[in-house]
This record gives sequence, structure tokens and C-alpha cells, in this order.
Amino acid sequence: MPILNWLTRDEDLRRASRVPYRLLEEVPDLSAGDGSAGNMLIQGDNLEALKALLPFYAGRVKCIYIDPPYNTRSAFEHYDDNLEHTQWLAMMWPRLELLRDLLAEDGSIWVSIDDNEGHYLKVIMDEVFGRTNFVDTIVWEKADSPRNSARRFSSDHDYIMIYSRNTAWVPRRLPRTDEANSIYSNPDNDPRGPWLPGDPYANKPYSRGQYTIKGPTGRTFSPPPGRFWRVSEDRLRELDRDGRVWWGPNGSARPSIKRYVSEVADLVPRTLWSKTDAGSNRTSKNEMRALFPNAASFDTPKPERLVGRILQIATQEGDLVLDSFLGSGTTAAVAHKMGRRYIGIEMGEHAVSHCAPRLNKVIEGEQGGISETVGWQGGGGFRFYRLGPPVFDEDGHIRQDIRFPVLAAHVWFSETDRPWDGSGDSPLLGIHDGRAHALLYNGILGDRRPGGGNVLTRATLAIIREEIAKVDPAFDGPLTIYGEQSRLTPATLDRERITFKQTPYDVKARA
Repeated sequence: MPILNWLTRDEDLRRASRVPYRLLEEVPDLSAGDGSAGNMLIQGDNLEALKALLPFYAGRVKCIYIDPPYNTRSAFEHYDDNLEHTQWLAMMWPRLELLRDLLAEDGSIWVSIDDNEGHYLKVIMDEVFGRTNFVDTIVWEKADSPRNSARRFSSDHDYIMIYSRNTAWVPRRLPRTDEANSIYSNPDNDPRGPWLPGDPYANKPYSRGQYTIKGPTGRTFSPPPGRFWRVSEDRLRELDRDGRVWWGPNGSARPSIKRYVSEVADLVPRTLWSKTDAGSNRTSKNEMRALFPNAASFDTPKPERLVGRILQIATQEGDLVLDSFLGSGTTAAVAHKMGRRYIGIEMGEHAVSHCAPRLNKVIEGEQGGISETVGWQGGGGFRFYRLGPPVFDEDGHIRQDIRFPVLAAHVWFSETDRPWDGSGDSPLLGIHDGRAHALLYNGILGDRRPGGGNVLTRATLAIIREEIAKVDPAFDGPLTIYGEQSRLTPATLDRERITFKQTPYDVKARA
């Protein structure tokens, strides 16, 4: 597969592995509503924030939508969008790598872009996500009127590139619209409702042989040369008896098999999204003015209808959505109203000045954007976080003041490459692929003495075995235990099939 080369490529490909794992520290004063809703708003560099999320959310995000800077050489108030191609690619590559690791196996990522970097983006996303996982490109009509001041063409559209985590991903269908249903009619007052006449002929022989059938007026019908009946003669007569065949208003037309609007499926998503379906730039700017009448507006916010359409296709209620270029907060607001859980990341001060206030308005039941369409009445909540200090020191060892649940998540993630689900009240972290993992740290057993709960002894081993038995009474596999030291002999460890790792020295940050 062809790859894209740029000046700092080799360094950029290693950058994600060198980003430190940082703590996420809640800011209660900026959190709002129900804190147990599972929604997060994070202020900080999105590369470091994505790395901080890995031990807890790797492989769990159902839909990622990002609207990164387009590199248009324009002077944005909230972003430095004046980046050379190399700088832009250097910014995007490590973030795409971490986003891929966070994406669920049945998930998809949607990236808004224009022609300035769109073709470069396609090539690096082919490499990061796999070319076979490219799904399609949406063309979104962003402008609702021509820009006559343009020197060459009035640019009316942006793109949204879609990749899935694997090739089995299938988009959800969209509900049928009045426009889609308007082509159905009911000229014979069929009690089953409006219908479309379906071609009775096919280009391939679906039924056995050819046949001739007589209509109500005595006229006979058979397929034209090179074509065949779509159904067998018996099936066609059965449909006719059931009133599902239309012979025209006078009964002398060729038979048409009725397709009822009540029986057709929802709509397969199309790749051309008009401003009528998804809103335009003007729509989004009006939404922002309604939310923040006295605040400086963002230059390129996306309308709620656009993001809502993405989430409608890519997610179901309760799924987790991530936007690491949150901007004005649209993705979080839309996900909140649609009953999705969300993580939004924004580095600027407008995480505080725009995103948090906007989500507060959503909780209070604001009626802009998609609110009326989805019947939004308010409720829910989110927690606001900032990036804290690194979990690991410069040598890659765990910091001494890290709490048990934080270290447990990192140990589990480094051992299994899976996020941790534990409650932090047991030394047993879990069982994965036939191996149990345990952590003796920070007084998890209520004994911080040197010879107590952080040391592997026969007594602490017995406690770990009891915890394993609660999860899987039949478990007889190997066991990895992290602790300050082990007082069991090498022979005992070998007999018990225990791999002992010492904290903090054997706890390493996963690359």
C-alpha cells in the first residue's frame, strides 16, 4: 500500500508512544447535573488526554467524530490553523493512532475535512485504520448561497471521511422521510396503504423457465426477449389473488407487483447530505448566536443536525461518543440530547467559557438545534476534568502518590490491552485469557505496614485466591501479582504458577 512521506514522519510515528500518561482530575465546580451519567468534558491537550483515557476506555468508543483544523491558512481566533502540511500531518498522525485504539471493534470514526488536507488525510487514515476499513466519503452542502466574492469557485461543500474498526461494520438506516414516501400512491384504494408498482421482469432467471399469463381482460403477457419473470407462475397467481398485483386502471396493462410503503425498510444512508437534511454553516452560526448572544462566534462550528445525523447512523442510545476537537461543544450537546454517553476534549479556555456553559444549558432543557426533533426536555449531567500530573516518572515507574484504582487500571491495561472495569476494593484485578492478575498496593487490604498488605505472603496469597474463587470457582490457571516485595520462595512461586512483579519498578507505561 502506498504511504505518505513528510519531513518529520519517523519522529511522528513514535510520538504517541512517548506521550506521558496523565491523571484526569475532576473540577467539581465546573461539573454539572448527574455525575453518574458517564459523560466527561476534559480541558487539556487532546493528545495527552487521549493517552490518559486509554487504560479506561480502549476499545469502548462506538463513534468518534472530529472536526480538526482544516489548515486553511486562515487566522482563527480559537485555533492556530496556519500550519504547514508537515505540521498538520505531525499533529494528526499520533492523535489518529490513539483514536484507533479507543475505537470499539464495532465502531466507526468520522472526520470533517476540506480539500486543503483532505487527500493527505485519506492516505494517512488508510495507513492507520487500514485501507479496507475505509467506508465512504460524505459530501456535505455547507453553504446555503453562492459566494460571489470568490476568485475562482464558490466552495459549497466539505467532506466527512468515514472509517470503521473492521470491515464487518454496517451503518444504521435512517428513518423514512415524507419526501421518500411521497412517490407512493394508492390508486385502487388498497387497504394496505400506498404502494409502488414493481417491475415483474428480471434480467436473470429467478424462476423455473418461462410462462405466459392471462390478465383480467384476457390479454396475455410474457417477458420480452432476454428477460425473465421475477417470480414463479404459482407465486404470481398467489399475489394476484391477494390483491398485490396491479393490472392498470383498465385491467389491461402488464402486471406490476405492488411494493407497499408500510413494508419497505428504512433508508440506506446516502453520501450527499444537503443543507435541508443536515443544516449549513449559517445554521450553526445561528445556533451559536442563540446560545451565546454576546460572545465571539466560532468561525466553523458544525450544525447540530449534521452531528445528529452522524450519531443516528453510527450509534444507538447509551453508546459512547468521543470528540477530541470539541470546539464549541456541538458533539457533546447533541450526544447528550440523543441519550448517548460522551467524552469531549478541548484545550482552550472556551472549554470553560463555551463548552461547559452550553452543556449546562442542555441540562436545563434548552430548545435550540435538534431539541424539538428529539423531544429534549433537559436532565442528565457531566463531569469536568483537567489533566493532572503524569502517572509515571521519567524512568517509566509509577509515582508513589498514585491511588490504587489509577495504578490498577494501568497494570490491567499493560497486561491485557483492555480497559479495567474493577471497583478498586479488591486486590484481584480480573481474569483474562486464562490468567489472573492481582495488585497489592496502597493498603488495598487495609494494612500499610511493611510486612502487611502490600507484600506477597501466604496470607495475602490466600486472600487473592479467595477473590479468584468468587469470580471463577474452577479457575486453575497462572497468576500475575504486583506488590512491594514477595516473601514466597522461588520454588513456591513456581509451584503456585505465580509471576511476581515488583512495584513500582516492574510497572511500566504501555507504549
